[in-house]
Amino acid sequence: MLWSFQGIKAQYKGKMENQAEIAAITDVVENYYFKGIYEGDVIRLGSIFESGTFVYGDINEQPYFKTAELYLDGVKNRQSPKDSGKPFKGEILEIKVVNSIAIAEVNVKMYDFNYRDFLSFHKINGKWLIVNKMLTDVSE
Repeated sequence: MLWSFQGIKAQYKGKMENQAEIAAITDVVENYYFKGIYEGDVIRLGSIFESGTFVYGDINEQPYFKTAELYLDGVKNRQSPKDSGKPFKGEILEIKVVNSIAIAEVNVKMYDFNYRDFLSFHKINGKWLIVNKMLTDVSE
């Protein structure tokens, strides 16, 4: 019984540590990812993408592929959702963390699209950064 108790305690500690990491990733998604997209702030948004990140997916059933740099350039050169006056909603659906890696499933409603994004994170030098983004548009 003592061995089982120690195992439970170790698992509990891991869950507590994960809660702190989930909170940190939530902050990145809400205050940098969603806010950067909404305002068209490529400095804010770019600060959470690791250099060399790729963006993959499909939009209107068409394959989509860009480097993060090209993605950010597109954000820079379009009218921001904030300036468009159209509704915008970012929602975190789930975050999973294992050691220094994580994935966040988020939903972004903007313009006439409802995007489902899967953001892969890696904790680098104490900072959670997006190292891969996958997206698709889904019906409401």
